[in-house]
Amino acid sequence: MAPLNESTPTIPDCPLIDVSGTPRERGRQYGEQAAKRIALGVAHYTAQLDRLKLDGETVTQIVDEFADGLKADYGDLIEEMQGISEGSGRRFQDIMLLNARTEITKIAARRAAGLTDFIEPDGCTGVIVESSATRDGAVIHAQDWDWKKECAETAIVLRVRRDDGPDILTFVEAGGLARAGFNSAGISITGNYLECERDYTRRGIPLAIVRRRALDQENYALAIGHVYGTPKSASNNLMLGHAHGVSIDLECVPDETFVVEPVDGLLVHANHFRSPVALTKLVDIGARNTPDSLFRDRRVRELLQPKIGNIEVSDVKNALFDNFDTPWSVCRPPRPNLENNMSATVAMIVMQPAAGIMEVAILPALNRSFKEYRLNDADPDAMKKARITTGETI
Repeated sequence: MAPLNESTPTIPDCPLIDVSGTPRERGRQYGEQAAKRIALGVAHYTAQLDRLKLDGETVTQIVDEFADGLKADYGDLIEEMQGISEGSGRRFQDIMLLNARTEITKIAARRAAGLTDFIEPDGCTGVIVESSATRDGAVIHAQDWDWKKECAETAIVLRVRRDDGPDILTFVEAGGLARAGFNSAGISITGNYLECERDYTRRGIPLAIVRRRALDQENYALAIGHVYGTPKSASNNLMLGHAHGVSIDLECVPDETFVVEPVDGLLVHANHFRSPVALTKLVDIGARNTPDSLFRDRRVRELLQPKIGNIEVSDVKNALFDNFDTPWSVCRPPRPNLENNMSATVAMIVMQPAAGIMEVAILPALNRSFKEYRLNDADPDAMKKARITTGETI
């Protein structure tokens, strides 16, 4: 896979990884198919830990603490991660790192006396258009994922065919259990970075695990309840939709959750707290670190509001392509971040849960070409067409 180059950027493909069977079997299939991309992700985050000069023993201790905290209620996901470890040939601790990378890094940095723990925010602008606001009466759930540019090379779409719950289609960094996605019960989820002064002072459930468990649910109420009530290490905004036409936004902090409701069937959120209750109780650190958030969600909302009742997928895409104040825009081209690392809108993910369709554009500021993925293939050869078939592991 050719590295991204600033003058002549290569747009990586985003392969479909298709798995089925027991949690351990699914994990092994996942690890085998995505081995190369998992190795890239592990190398990237291990290098980040090395740059921060974090003590390896401390990091291992924190990884083990997170894993121990999952054993009681998330044994199936531990099994799946162990399978990913076996299939990819990586240590279990490496797979745990990929599923709790920010929590582990931040907590390790705080335990290292005198060490700065600044990490570039994992941005995002998310939008849900409820059925009452769309032209065809079908929910649209979409997101721009802003993160490190090199993660375009580790992105995959994972399709999980299950006998123990609903099938899942999720866009994620290779080795991860879930990020943005939906399931066969019609539940969809995306997440947005938030940060406040309560973060990273205790060990909770990693956000990747929270998102995956929401997608494991058959009932929307149970997905909301899991996101709402699960203790976390860090703040995060989680947007939950349902194919039957409803949505809710949950601004989560480690020990509390605040609700933001859609207005006229439209829900938009970036990287700052919007709940009036939250703003009276918290210090919004995220707004300081991502000042562009304060206009990004407004831009998307104002572009879509005049079309309420007649919004189509193309309208949502156009709003998320917005380049006002580029490179600090809704759709972010590769640019140095506050730590002089290269940041970008890594992917635009557009989901139509009722139709079982996800579309992904990698590095959308440079590439407006979408690849389509389906939860259920109408064409039995469609899955083969969507996957990379080079004869090598991805």
